[in-house]
Amino acid sequence: MTDQTQHLTVVTHPLVQHKLTIMREKSTSTAVFRQLLREISQLLAYEVTHKLAMTTKRIETPIQEMDAPALDGRKLALVSILRAGNGLLDGMLELIPSARVGFIGLYRDEETLKPVQYYCKLPTELGERLVIAVDPMLATGNSSAAAIDLLKEQGAKDIRFLCLLAAPEGVARMKEAHPDVPIVTAALDDRLDEQGYIVPGLGDAGDRMFGTK
Repeated sequence: MTDQTQHLTVVTHPLVQHKLTIMREKSTSTAVFRQLLREISQLLAYEVTHKLAMTTKRIETPIQEMDAPALDGRKLALVSILRAGNGLLDGMLELIPSARVGFIGLYRDEETLKPVQYYCKLPTELGERLVIAVDPMLATGNSSAAAIDLLKEQGAKDIRFLCLLAAPEGVARMKEAHPDVPIVTAALDDRLDEQGYIVPGLGDAGDRMFGTK
C-alpha cells in the first residue's frame, strides 16, 4: 500500500502507520521507540527493495530439481547517516544480513542548518551495488543531499533514500539536488518549524532512540 510519484513513495500500509503513530507520541519510552523503529524499518525495507535484480539458480527440493528465483549481482550496500540512521540500519540488516554496510557522519550546524561532515566509511565497488542510504528524518534535506553527494563521489550510481518522516522542504531539496534518487518514507508531514524540525514530526529521532537530550 503506497502513495507514489516518480520521486517519492509514501508507504501507507496499516502496520507502518500504526507503529509510526505510537512513535510520534511523546510518552513513548526509549525502549519502545527503538523497538518500533527496528520493526518499521523492516516494513519500509520491503518497499525500497521490491525491484532488486533477480536471476534463477538450479536447486533441488525434497521433491525434484527446479530453477528458482534468487537475487542477482553484488550484495547491496546499506549506508547509515549517523547517528539516527543506525536505528533503521539495525532492522534492515535483520532482513538483509548479507548487505555491505557504510556510515556517513554529518551533523547540522544549529545556526546555518548546513551539514558538517565528520566521518565517512563506505563499502567498495559502490558503482556495482544498489546503495540504500538511511536516515529517519528528511527535514531540510541538506544533510541528506550532502550524503548522496559523497556516495556519488565514491562511484555510486543506483541510489535510493529511505526515511521514516519527510518534510515537503526536504523532499524538494532532494529532488532539486538528486532527481535520480527515489525517496521511500512512512509519512510526508506538514512543514518545518523555525528550528528546522519536522512538524508535527516526532521530535529528534536520535535523542528518542538513544535517550539523550
